[in-house]
Amino acid sequence: MINILMVCLGNICRSPLAEGILQSKLPKEKFYVDSAGTANYHTGNKPDIRSIEVAIRHGLNISSLKARQFKVSDFDAFDFIYVMDKSNLENVLKLSRNSKDKTKVSLILNEITPNENLEVPDPYYGGDNGFENVYKMLDEACDKLVKKLNP
Repeated sequence: MINILMVCLGNICRSPLAEGILQSKLPKEKFYVDSAGTANYHTGNKPDIRSIEVAIRHGLNISSLKARQFKVSDFDAFDFIYVMDKSNLENVLKLSRNSKDKTKVSLILNEITPNENLEVPDPYYGGDNGFENVYKMLDEACDKLVKKLNP
C-alpha cells in the first residue's frame, strides 16, 4: 500500500480537493490518500462548501471528509506528502526529524512544472472562480501523479 498525504493550511479548501481528486484516479486496493492542514483552525470541520460544490460539479463527493492537523507521525504513516504552497512546505519541513522525512515532502505543482516551485493559490477569500481554477490545477497535477505512481 502506498500512502499519500495532501497538505494545505486549514484542510478545508485545497487539500481535501486534492485528496478527492487523487483518490478517484487511483485503485483503492493499492493506494491510500488523505489530507491535513498545518494549522488547527478547522479541525473536525467538513471542507468549505465551495470546495464541496466544485468537487460535485466534477463528479466527486468530498462532503464526508473532516479537517485534521498535520502531525509528526504523518512522516511515518505516509510515503509521499504533497503541499500546496511554500508556506505550508516550510511548516511541514520544520516538523521533519531527519533527511528521510524531508525527502517525502514536495510542492504538488512541481509534478506539472518540475523545480519551478509554483503554488496552488488559496481560494478561501476569493470567489467561486478561484475554487474552479484550483480544481483544474490539482486535477492536472493528480493526472501526473497517477502516471508516476501507477504506470
